[in-house]
Amino acid sequence: MEVVEIFGYAGALLIGLVLGLIGGGGSILTVPILVYALSLNPVMATAYSLFVVGMTSLVGAIKNIMKGMVDIKTAIIFAIPAFIAVYLTRAFLIPAIPDELLQFGDFMVTKNLAIMLFFAIIMLLASVSMIRNKRKETGEEAKITYNYPLIIIEGLVVGTITGVVGAGGGFLIIPALVLLAKLPMKKAVATSLFIIAIKSLIGFLGDVQNLDIDWTFLLSFTAISIVGIFIGIWLNKFIDGKKLKKAFGWFVLVMSIYILYKELAM
Repeated sequence: MEVVEIFGYAGALLIGLVLGLIGGGGSILTVPILVYALSLNPVMATAYSLFVVGMTSLVGAIKNIMKGMVDIKTAIIFAIPAFIAVYLTRAFLIPAIPDELLQFGDFMVTKNLAIMLFFAIIMLLASVSMIRNKRKETGEEAKITYNYPLIIIEGLVVGTITGVVGAGGGFLIIPALVLLAKLPMKKAVATSLFIIAIKSLIGFLGDVQNLDIDWTFLLSFTAISIVGIFIGIWLNKFIDGKKLKKAFGWFVLVMSIYILYKELAM
């Protein structure tokens, strides 16, 4: 096993650790690790990322359900438009995108380049969300209400983004749960994991019909990530997750700039 591959599998552990420590954000690292450390092409990397994100989020979601922290009705209402969008994106939109999109002189914008640039932009937005982190806790007794038209639009947008970049989109889902369904913050965080698990795994089904999946690699990578989650949950007893989240936000910001530089400088 080459040194780069060792870093790749260590990255799988890091993904789980971050998810366990701060409850989200770790999935944003999956695609860069798969592309740069393990040399997968972006289409395959985003597909594998959906499975890794889906399975690791499911572990966290089951833990939250057992604690009574997940609002199942809200999760289903949000998840339906999201998983429809993510499935259609993976099954039909991604395969339909041509390998060569645009050409500016000698510079060719390929499908893989476009995916990585879009991913870097999403990373930038996620990093700003984590660094600012100005969400206010709403009262536990607040009445849950639903703005259905906005929920459907938000679900379709987040589902499409998830389908393109292979990340969970928690930084978009959590504010939506707070603003559009009036969920308390703790329940919003817990419920978002359940939504991410559902839409990511259903989105991955759209790839199974189009791609040749290396199940041995994918299951071993995912297993390492899940081990990381349990270690992260244990470490969470001793480390302040809120402070870590801001630091991780800066790390994601640096990573997004690195991706932009690496892709555009090639």
